[in-house]
Amino acid sequence: MWIYDSRNKANQHYSQAITDFEAVNSDKSEASYDNYLENYSTESKPDQVIRIEGEDFVEADVNDFKVMDDFNGLDGPSIFTPEQGSISWEVNIEDAGLYNIRIHYYPIEGKSSAIQREININNELPFMGADYVLFDRIWVDRDEEILRDENDNEIRPRQAEQPEWVLASFKDSEGYFNEPYLFYFEEGTQRITLTSKREPMVIDYIELYQDPVAPTYEEKKSEYEQNGLKSTTDQFIKVQAEDAVRKSSATLFPLTDRTSPTVEPYHVSKLRVNAIGGQNWKMPGQWIEWEVEVEEEGLYQIAFKRKQDLLRGVYSSRTLTINGEVPFQEMNVIRFNYNLDWTTDILGKSDDAPYLFHLKEGTNTIRLSVTLGDISPLLRTIESSVLELNEMYRKILMITSNTPDPLRDYQLEKRIPDMLDVFEEQAEIIKSVADHLEMITGERSDKVAVIHSTVSQLEKMVAKPETVARQLDSFKMNVGGLGTWIQTVREQPMTLDYLIISSPNVEMPRPSATTFEKAKHEVGAFFASYSEDYDNIGSTKDYRNVDEEITVWVTTGRDQAQILKGMADDLFTPDTGISVNVRLVQPDVLLPATLANEGPDVALNLGEDVPVNYAMRNAAQDLTIFDDYEEIVTRFHESAVLPFAFNEGVYALPEQQMFPVMFYRSDILKELELEPPKTWDDVYNIISVLQRNNLEFYLPIDDPMAQNQTLLAPNQAFGMLLYQKDGEFYADDEKSTALDDEISIDAFNQWTQFYTNYKFPLMADFPNRLRIGEMPIGIADYTTYNMLTVLAPEIRGLWEFTTVPGTVQENGAIDHTVPSTSIASMMLENSENKEAAWAFLKWWTEKEIQLTFGREMESILGEAARYPTANIEALAELPWPVEDYQNLASQWQWVQGVPQVPGGYFTGRHLDNAFRRVVNANENPREAIQDYARYINDEIEIKRKEFDLPY
Repeated sequence: MWIYDSRNKANQHYSQAITDFEAVNSDKSEASYDNYLENYSTESKPDQVIRIEGEDFVEADVNDFKVMDDFNGLDGPSIFTPEQGSISWEVNIEDAGLYNIRIHYYPIEGKSSAIQREININNELPFMGADYVLFDRIWVDRDEEILRDENDNEIRPRQAEQPEWVLASFKDSEGYFNEPYLFYFEEGTQRITLTSKREPMVIDYIELYQDPVAPTYEEKKSEYEQNGLKSTTDQFIKVQAEDAVRKSSATLFPLTDRTSPTVEPYHVSKLRVNAIGGQNWKMPGQWIEWEVEVEEEGLYQIAFKRKQDLLRGVYSSRTLTINGEVPFQEMNVIRFNYNLDWTTDILGKSDDAPYLFHLKEGTNTIRLSVTLGDISPLLRTIESSVLELNEMYRKILMITSNTPDPLRDYQLEKRIPDMLDVFEEQAEIIKSVADHLEMITGERSDKVAVIHSTVSQLEKMVAKPETVARQLDSFKMNVGGLGTWIQTVREQPMTLDYLIISSPNVEMPRPSATTFEKAKHEVGAFFASYSEDYDNIGSTKDYRNVDEEITVWVTTGRDQAQILKGMADDLFTPDTGISVNVRLVQPDVLLPATLANEGPDVALNLGEDVPVNYAMRNAAQDLTIFDDYEEIVTRFHESAVLPFAFNEGVYALPEQQMFPVMFYRSDILKELELEPPKTWDDVYNIISVLQRNNLEFYLPIDDPMAQNQTLLAPNQAFGMLLYQKDGEFYADDEKSTALDDEISIDAFNQWTQFYTNYKFPLMADFPNRLRIGEMPIGIADYTTYNMLTVLAPEIRGLWEFTTVPGTVQENGAIDHTVPSTSIASMMLENSENKEAAWAFLKWWTEKEIQLTFGREMESILGEAARYPTANIEALAELPWPVEDYQNLASQWQWVQGVPQVPGGYFTGRHLDNAFRRVVNANENPREAIQDYARYINDEIEIKRKEFDLPY
């Protein structure tokens, strides 16, 4: 009887969960822009323009909104809108219908990222996507000419913002819809509200209008004939692509390409800035603009020397505008097919029938914008399928768990009545996408392999539903592969060498190299590799007569080293008279070089264990000897500096500081009627609900066998439990471990119970499993935010992060303390110019320099490379959405550093050994941690004796 009742209750719970799932999913579907358009498909599109002046707002919820007069060349008033808060206008609509919306704005100085706003109509969000509307900033090369360093290598120009008044439409920031958004307005007084999410802007006016439809090329030809426009002859204008005058993003900087001797300019061994685009020019909405000086008005053909060698089986798409307008419909989507080599594409139906463009005499602007074009409906279809298949996966998971019994028939087709219908329908939909993609590209490539694999599996599961549980892992992988496919195909990279604007009778130059030119290039590059020093980052200025010089080693990458060198030459050496010699080295080179007295003055980007290890050997400089040390160290939280303290000295300054926060899928928690946990007691309550639905909670755990895992740090989950109980890692003035005291044993026991009693996974790809929804909540380093933002666009708006669960104290307060990990900047003891090296460290860790470096890094690598600077003020100025930064700052107040001690490398290693003895071998937690604490104490004593330290 008990078995029957429990199963009946489980089935009731499952049925209710499914009902909740479907209700929430229905809400999501109803809120989509597709459904919004369908709901208003019969409404008219009034052909009129309705202007709303920015200063005529009716309500603003903060006092920072200000009316500006004659701002930056504008004749009349405008309204300043800060990076947070809402502002509303009322507009009288005489003719109800669908309208596009555009805004005349000025991107005033902020944090150098795109401006983000949410638009509400009559205090309601009209559809998903209206909460994430982006407006571009304008970027240019900072220097008018390309600079060269002392090694005759050209330096990638740094990007600078050049703000100007811009008229832009409200569009889909993800690029899934190529046309501007349409909004429905009823007759009468309507309210428009803009809510600031990121970055300030000044608004001149907002207009409701109808976006014009470009004519076809045939219609445009007739217009040419009516206006008496004719083809020019013998005109040839070449514009180097790297000479772009404006860009929408700081990531669109000129590049160096050495793949072909035909790229202009070219050098066999020296670096030349000779192209633009590549992997940086791939996201929908990004644009690059060039200016073309035309001597004779008339009709011209346009050609691009380009390389698209990254999207095999798919094409890269662009939209062309001339002087701000799409000349004709065919230019809304221009396809650039896959080709490993450089090629020249003349825009036209064919090489024999080029399109002709009207260019006026004087300056003309040509803009190419990334668009998804014909691919966008395919991506929307697959994204919808992924969400539906993920939902079905979670339904199955509720019954089978993530480790189903292979010998059991769960009768899933009966317990989930719509399962086979969903699989069959999605197989047809996904197959139609593959067929259409193969038809428009003319080939079957690796880009459709995951699609065919998913279709094949869905068809097999429909034919044999009893095998669904056994195929659950591969089903999850295929659905995850579809999500990755969306991200891959959504990116549309392409590299440009130059543009040609010419008369139709002019012959195009040869784009690819001959066999002889290729051979000459390869031989020349081979011999030059023996003489070129690519590790040394040369100066752009002549500093041979400076007073002092220091050597700085960088252990990251060439881009980082190049940025550092450029900043030092521009901002450090002129003010201090100290030249900086930057070298790019491998991390393991530092110790032998130091022992041989060949090391640098300063080493950057070091692990937090390095400074104390060098200090024990008298190889690192104590920074507390400098008079202004106490002032400099106030730039950081005490927790960031703690790991570099040893024997009453401090041997490094922190560059970066990372710490955990709690990420969660807000949509799934809502489905389960759960709130993000504030305490560990709340976590236990959530775990029971999650596990009833076969979902999981994630705690961070390192893989001791991971590649390049030279030091296994103490586990972050254990660290937060320990610190929240007011425990410590070391005792007796850090001469012994504290892991064997009662507080530590209690924390260790609590930590291991998550894996023994609650069966938490020992290994998990948390970002991917959060994306799928299998692991809807977990604790991870806050830099996971960058990964989710870039690599999981399909769940944008469905996840958030907050402070980690805390421990309730005796006074009722909740302690949310977490451990952190810091990256160090260290001065070597054998530096012959310590004052100059200290001046560099102070300069390098100050707010403006860290902020500039962080923005430069993000401009090169995008949001995924957002810099986790340890400087408190600099992190606040990096381009975080306001709400997200506030959550981050809340957790940062609870961060505590982990001390580094002689022999401390045993702490993380043996803590992990004790953990695995408990989890894998069922050993008593107290006995396990006490056994390994003895090993740690022995190693600490050995190291303290070795370095003549009291023990």
